[in-house]
Amino acid sequence: MESTLSLQSNLYPKITPAGAYYAVSNETPSASRTLLYALLKADPSDVISSERVLAWADTSDINTALSLLYRLQRLEFLYGDEYMNTDDVNLTDEQLPQLLEQLSSTGKALLADENGLYFANSGFHHEAAEELGILASEVANMENNHRLLIRNNLHINNSAWGICDPSGQSELTFFPLYVGQTKLILVIGGMPDLNKEAFVTMVKVLYHRYGGH
Repeated sequence: MESTLSLQSNLYPKITPAGAYYAVSNETPSASRTLLYALLKADPSDVISSERVLAWADTSDINTALSLLYRLQRLEFLYGDEYMNTDDVNLTDEQLPQLLEQLSSTGKALLADENGLYFANSGFHHEAAEELGILASEVANMENNHRLLIRNNLHINNSAWGICDPSGQSELTFFPLYVGQTKLILVIGGMPDLNKEAFVTMVKVLYHRYGGH
């Protein structure tokens, strides 16, 4: 993949599911997140160029920008494609369930804000969704309160919380998502599967809504 993202005018930058998850799974600023944030909000018609790479990386040093670009490529967080992305990033709350259902083995998933109000739901009954939104807010607060223990003492670099069966299979998982200054929670019933283009599209939709907040 290393040669894929050479600065050719006919290549469009594409973020992988792993890159999208890295971008939103933690609110700690980093050079990598700066570039990924910019790509999540970029116009789909933007092709890779020196000028755009400098802008995306928020630097005036082209060597620094290219080193960062190739590092993220080696991590398989992004790649170059000959075809422009045609995903609709202006989906309404009523359309988001089309993406959410693809992220769960049971088709059950919802998005809630940090106050516990859900705004997009696939598969959960309304009453259950309301309660899950509240639970998601409480789980997000718990994750925040115990972050030092989990990351510094236990060395677990993951912010998701889940309810598992005796074999370790997830039955309900809570993923905090940090989009700009907004914290959201993705709740998934059954086994989560975020390694899909539907997840990338969902993150782009959220960034176009909340990325400037």
